[in-house]
Amino acid sequence: MIDPEIKELLDHEASVINNPDFIDKDPVQFPRRFDRLQDIEIVALLSASIAWGNRKMICSNCEKMLKLMDYQPYSYVMDQGYEELPDMNIHRTFFAKDMRHFLRGLNRVYTQFPSIAEFAKSKKIHDDSLPAWRLVEHLNQELALANGGVTNSRCLPGNLDSTALKRVNMALRWLVRDDGIVDIGVWKGVITPAQLFIPLDVHVGNTARGLNLLTRKSNDKNAVIQLTSCLKEMRPDDPVIYDYALFGIGVNGKDINVN
Repeated sequence: MIDPEIKELLDHEASVINNPDFIDKDPVQFPRRFDRLQDIEIVALLSASIAWGNRKMICSNCEKMLKLMDYQPYSYVMDQGYEELPDMNIHRTFFAKDMRHFLRGLNRVYTQFPSIAEFAKSKKIHDDSLPAWRLVEHLNQELALANGGVTNSRCLPGNLDSTALKRVNMALRWLVRDDGIVDIGVWKGVITPAQLFIPLDVHVGNTARGLNLLTRKSNDKNAVIQLTSCLKEMRPDDPVIYDYALFGIGVNGKDINVN
């Protein structure tokens, strides 16, 4: 059972962070600039793929990627503009060659399907208990086929038995949650908010442990499943609303250890 005081704390902190003022400080701002579904999908996946490290740097480098695509991501992908992308660093260990790899795969998906949402539906990810991991499995197959059989874990993780899949779970939160505040909610009929999993990183994991919501020490796939199951006790229809609370508490350095 979740301590009622912990639930009250999480509900309050979620409402503080899940606020329009949050948008301009977070990579979610980039897919929100677009109206066309395909543009939103591409920018969500690319922005999430480099969402690790300093947030200011992440946002700066997301802007860099948009500029490289002439702020027309879907047209850039379908016109294969990435093949003329010069070698450069995009973000930390993510380089132009990785961006080319990713976009070749997305070109292959969009050549077959009108959207990644329709691709996800065709793979029946909604029938899987772990839809995010199922989606990445199939996307990785498309990326490899588009790149001569070569895989690239800098685009999407390949260790699906153990990865927390933090960046993809964050992108899915943007695409699926539809409360009309921060997340975009453009994926209708693909999966529901109840099927999302927490984007688990070091800060979220440590905060969750301090609140006795997570006992597993590793920030891996099993920890994501454990923590999300715990959060579902409070919000079965929308467990990842508490991503905002756990992020906010961790970033603001509040004393939350209740052991």
